[in-house]
Order: sequence, then C-alpha cells, then structure tokens
Amino acid sequence: MEPFSAPEPGFPAEQSSSSPQKKFHVLVGVTGSVAALKLPLLITKLLQIPGLEVKVVTTERAKHFYNAQEIPVTLYSDEDEWQLWRGRSDPVLHIELRRWADLMLVAPLDANTLAKLANGICDNLLTCVIRAWDLSKPLLFCPAMNTAMWEHPITARQVEQLKGFGYTEIPCVVKKLVCGDEGRGAMAEVWTIVESVKRILEERGLPTGS
Repeated sequence: MEPFSAPEPGFPAEQSSSSPQKKFHVLVGVTGSVAALKLPLLITKLLQIPGLEVKVVTTERAKHFYNAQEIPVTLYSDEDEWQLWRGRSDPVLHIELRRWADLMLVAPLDANTLAKLANGICDNLLTCVIRAWDLSKPLLFCPAMNTAMWEHPITARQVEQLKGFGYTEIPCVVKKLVCGDEGRGAMAEVWTIVESVKRILEERGLPTGS
C-alpha cells in the first residue's frame, strides 16, 4: 500500500501543463463478498483500457478474499483514513478520493454494505466516500450475495433505493455459488463489468481501445 499524502500525484490539486491528456480516474470499491476473489482480475482488465487510472478502496472484511500483493494500484482501507488526518489542516481521505474519482465502481457489493448504503450509514472509508459522492458522476454497483439473501424482500427495496439515488446496477447472475448453492446472486462477470465502464467512457468521448 502506498502512503497517502496531499496532494498526491494524480489528485486534482496537481495539474501538469506538460500532460495534454487527462487520465480518467476510476475508484473501485470492494466489499466482503467471496466475489472479491476476482479483484485482481478486475483491476488488470480495467488497466487495459487506455487512459484509465485506478485506485481501490477496500472494506476490512474484503481483505479476507484477495492478496493485496496482487493489486497493482494504490489500495486504501480504514487505517489510511485515520492515519492521514492529524489536525484541522490535514486532508480528509474520503473527501479527497471523491474529488479525485471521475467514476466509482463497487464490485462486489455485499448484502451488508448494500444495506448500509441504502440507509445512509457511513461507518468505514468506503461508505464515507459513497455518502459524500458527487451525484453528477457515475457510480456503478455490482451486487453479490447468497441466493437466499438475494431473494429476501428487503434486497429488492435496497437495490431500488440505490438506483433512486442515480447509481447504476450491474445485475448479478445465476450460477453455482462458492457456497455450493445454485441460483441468482453471483456478481456479474468481469468482462460485463469492464464493458459497462467502457460504455460510460465512450459516452464521454474517451478512447477505450475497443
């Protein structure tokens, strides 16, 4: 993990006149679903899109499912939020990240964090970034949970609440889950997620290499 300092290279406070092409900043949020196993692959595929700069915000539980050494970009967690701020003039990490990002992608979004977001709870770095999110910028979310959790009536309400905020759902799919159950609830395939990001880039006239 790289230490955060403000302004960090790539954050809005730094604008280089020698750099004619602005990078498109994608902030990836990852939560404690077993689908977080796919984080290294997702980041690798996103970085293949020309002009993209990626950073990751993780929940503590998500760390259980991937090896941080396999993530080739800056990875932020709750500890960084509290280490960064020491006094009134210090930057607040979740605000700096929301300023930096042009797009946010939460993949996977587990049932617990879905419930938090739908109810405005912001008790970790990731949920604080989303609570402070600039609604003029796209936010994509990829639900991922056990089929029984997905089929609970409250899930549909919470997904609709997020869509009501203006966020875009990348729907989960039907497959055999890691727990052995088979049904809807698995995170969308990585290629589907990446194509969704590409579509947004194309809407903004940015090259995607496709």
